[in-house]
Amino acid sequence: MRPPKARTWSRRGHTPIVTVSGKGSGRVNLAGLICVKPGQRTRLLFRIRIYRRRKHERKGFGENDYARLLDAAHQQLGGPIVLIWDNVNIHVDALMRSLIDARPWLTVFHLPAYAPELNPVEMAWSHLKRSLGNLAPCTLDDLAQVIRSRLKRMQYRPDLLNAFLAHTNLIINPRST
Repeated sequence: MRPPKARTWSRRGHTPIVTVSGKGSGRVNLAGLICVKPGQRTRLLFRIRIYRRRKHERKGFGENDYARLLDAAHQQLGGPIVLIWDNVNIHVDALMRSLIDARPWLTVFHLPAYAPELNPVEMAWSHLKRSLGNLAPCTLDDLAQVIRSRLKRMQYRPDLLNAFLAHTNLIINPRST
């Protein structure tokens, strides 16, 4: 995540300037799922990865990281998963396809090429970024802790998660068997 831009206040005639220390010192990456299961509350599952610009350190999430997130979702939800995924390069490469094929409980559908308005997780990230507007953390660990606490708060607001889903205008209607 990059530092969010937001409005702030200052004395009349003085432009407020908030400097971000350690520009380029690292980043906080997020991966998440909004899970819907009939008869249960909507859930947000997420993982945070901190990149500190160390030698041979991976910048973002890898295929195995996504596979572990999906395994955790499967364990928590306790059933087969239908995953609707965007077309990020790592989601469609050969290694990820083999990891998906190795999980018989997982069915994957891909969204169109660029359709953030159809992805409810994008709404969650947008909501998170708006809440970080005037935050000036000193370290990456401080930023990660604030992000983690804000996402935890979102987890306990299924009405908010349902609003993210409703905003996509996708029809979530499980077939009755």
